[in-house]
Amino acid sequence: MPRLIHALLALLLLPFGAFAGGTAGDDYITNADEIVKAADWGNMKTITVEIEEHLYTPENIQLEAGQPYKLELKNIGEEKHYFTAPAFYKSIATRKVQSRDGEVKAPYFKALEVLVGGQLDLYFVPVLTGEFPVYCTIDDHREKGMEGTLVVR
Repeated sequence: MPRLIHALLALLLLPFGAFAGGTAGDDYITNADEIVKAADWGNMKTITVEIEEHLYTPENIQLEAGQPYKLELKNIGEEKHYFTAPAFYKSIATRKVQSRDGEVKAPYFKALEVLVGGQLDLYFVPVLTGEFPVYCTIDDHREKGMEGTLVVR
């Protein structure tokens, strides 16, 4: 199966919701297109996260609300891994997720799966502030320490 199809299958979409005036709750940012369009992508900051067995490096990521980012998720391990952060994904304005084989545009994601040797790039603007957990949902990876925090100020 081509890499693009693997990447598309790895992007788990949640059902659509409605943004309710600044809370992350069960809803996502519905005016993401406006936020993404207004962002200064020429001033985008890139953060690289290396993913390997039972570890994200860095484990904790600090972000600024309103600042556009590219989050590079690089799997340098020997197994596939997830970057699962449902509350975080709902709290950001997503531009796209891109791999070398293509890109996916969606209102938000539940998790991103990065295959061995693969890389997914998430382009986004943080909207809501808070602390959001991120973890791997494969087998016992989270219990073995594969988790971290995304903090938006």
